[in-house]
Amino acid sequence: MKILTPVISLLLLFTAVDDLQAQKKKPVQISGIVITADTVSQFIPYANITIKNRKQGTITNSEGFFSFPALPGDTIVFSAIGFKKERLYIPDTLGQTEYLSRVAMRRDTTVLEEVTLYPWPTPERFKEEFLKTKVPTTEDDIAMRNLAIQELKARAAEMGYSPEELQDYAIMQREGDIYNYGRYQGYSDGGAAILGSLTNPFAWAEFFSALKRGDFNKKR
Repeated sequence: MKILTPVISLLLLFTAVDDLQAQKKKPVQISGIVITADTVSQFIPYANITIKNRKQGTITNSEGFFSFPALPGDTIVFSAIGFKKERLYIPDTLGQTEYLSRVAMRRDTTVLEEVTLYPWPTPERFKEEFLKTKVPTTEDDIAMRNLAIQELKARAAEMGYSPEELQDYAIMQREGDIYNYGRYQGYSDGGAAILGSLTNPFAWAEFFSALKRGDFNKKR
């Protein structure tokens, strides 16, 4: 206990001396501008300025200018969004009451991973919206479809098939349209691709072959 008493006394003495020296330090008016460290520098408005280890600070104005009092030996920290922090040390031996500085801040660029945004929050919503999607058509597409349907009815009537069988085939065609829309959407000839099954002679041949085989009767 006798040994600790002198040690504590020395610590208190050093602390008192440091406080006394700090009180003797004359404030220094720190002024300057904060700019970007680019080839063509620009002012950084509203950058944060703090004195390290002391709860004091300020910000730059709209033109990047600042001015505030500090003490010799202080470390000034400059920070701004999108830039790396910069530090300015005020020399202990500074014998003047004013200090001018130009602080150049380097950009802090962070490269993020690629993110793909979708308008649907979940796969279930995507499926729901996809099933509701309507195949875009133009007036030419509608005219071609009407001509194809009329020709189809005429050919079917010659072969003696009923409207019910035509309806079954129309449903199959509609399902094919929805499927092909997802495959060809985004191409300039997407509409033509969707209607291809109606205007394709091979598709006609396959349809009448299916009628002859009785495929539609088997489904019912």
